[in-house]
Amino acid sequence: MRSSIMQKPAEAIRSLSVLGILLLICIVFTLGSSEFLTASNLINVALQTSIIAIVAIGMTFVIFTAGIDLSVGSLMALSGAVAAGLAVRQGMDTYFAISLAVGVGLILGAINGLMIIKGGIPPFVATLSMLAVARGLTLVYTQGRPIAGLDERFIYWGTGQIFGIPLPVIMMAVIAVVAHIITRYTPFGLHVYATGGNEETTRLAGISPDRIKLAVYMISGILAALGGVLLTARLWSAQPNAATGWELDAIAAPVLGGTSLFGGVGSISGTVIGAFIIGVLSNGLNLMGVPSYYQQVIKGLVFILAVTVDLLNKRRR
Repeated sequence: MRSSIMQKPAEAIRSLSVLGILLLICIVFTLGSSEFLTASNLINVALQTSIIAIVAIGMTFVIFTAGIDLSVGSLMALSGAVAAGLAVRQGMDTYFAISLAVGVGLILGAINGLMIIKGGIPPFVATLSMLAVARGLTLVYTQGRPIAGLDERFIYWGTGQIFGIPLPVIMMAVIAVVAHIITRYTPFGLHVYATGGNEETTRLAGISPDRIKLAVYMISGILAALGGVLLTARLWSAQPNAATGWELDAIAAPVLGGTSLFGGVGSISGTVIGAFIIGVLSNGLNLMGVPSYYQQVIKGLVFILAVTVDLLNKRRR
């Protein structure tokens, strides 16, 4: 408990540092493009970032335990396709279809956790396998074709607004606040950090690391599925190749926000700021006319820099 309390000032400093980087990037793009600081563009940035932030929050829980989940992009595509298919093809109630799709994410997240806990499979291998399985199931379910014809209630999840604020942004804020409270002020949150910090010590303290790991992979699956539903609603259709490559952004956001890939260190607020760094980079580079393939290079270099800083901090600790 004492080490957890001592970590809070350091993590606050890291969050402020990352926030400073985000503000610096915003200043650069403001000077580079007159359109960046407009209200419509800022709302667009928040909307673009909100979905990846939701998925990244789930990833953060996993990384806190020194794990990794490479399957989130495929789970997003599969869950979005299931929700759209049940609503359009089967005529199921929209909210019931969405609930079942989120349940798919929970189940597949649990399978990830069980492969790691009971099967002894490394998280990288287990979730990489799930990535392939879920993507294949998506192609089978959609038959390689988009599922269109969503009703207004479904589309509202991705395009609706409350007091001028996009619904996905509101959902991101609510999820971030809840996740922050869970990680900072509940025994479960303390156990998550402890599992990533030192699993053997956690076990000796009477806490089951296996249960914690199973829970965080289920959380990651649920939030990935929710992100997939929101993405489907925003696109007005379920695309079989949706969210391809989103794994990198979902991992990069926590790392950019100061979460250590070695576990036990990080914050939800840092993850949200990291997600906005990714969103602002993409938006600003688009406004400045930078080709998409150069953007991938820049994002990759930023991620390498973040991982290098994490390694240096690990050695210092």
